[in-house]
Parts: sequence; structure tokens; C-alpha cells
Amino acid sequence: MIIYHGVSEIDNAEDETKHLCYSAGVMVLSEKHPRIIHYRSIHPVLNPIIPEERNGIVPNVVFPTGIDRRDDIGMPNRFDVYYGMADKRIGVARLDLPDILPPEGLADPPGEKV
Repeated sequence: MIIYHGVSEIDNAEDETKHLCYSAGVMVLSEKHPRIIHYRSIHPVLNPIIPEERNGIVPNVVFPTGIDRRDDIGMPNRFDVYYGMADKRIGVARLDLPDILPPEGLADPPGEKV
């Protein structure tokens, strides 16, 4: 599993300018052939929502920097994702991997050549 960031433009409510917004998505790769993507979220799994993520040195930023699989507490499908918040703070978010991935996620076509 990979947590990655992406950037998009959002409207500024105060004027007609656009601002950048950094969010995070998730990909699940083949264990045997990591270039094969089994799942990629079509929507961000982490968005700047709370004030600490929206206001700071660089506003509207969540930037994943590390991930910790929680085998140590007997929860192998739980991951703690550490991330930058508006380039001012560090946050942690919990991600629980479901037993079955949602069907709307993007993936490589079945039978993809390795």
C-alpha cells in the first residue's frame, strides 16, 4: 500500500482567485509485481479540513510523510499515517484497510502483462 499526495486548484471564497490544495490518495500494489496497481482511490482519503490543515505557512495542505502498520497492537489492517499540516504542524490519521476494496477504485486491467 502506498499513500501519495496530489494537488488541485480550489476557489477562494474571498475573491475570484484560485488556491492550491494538497490532498492524499491510496494505492494498493501487487505484492509479487509492484508495478501492477490493484486499487487506486478515485477520491482523496485525506483532505485539508480542520483549521490546522487549512491555515499555516502553506495553507490547504495535507502531505503524507510516513505510515506505520499497527501489527504491534494486533491490527494488521490498521495504519497510522503521519502527515504535514499546512507546513506548520505534524498530524496523524488512522486508516483502516477494508477486507474487500471498494469496486469504484481504479486498477490495472485483469491479465495485465508483467
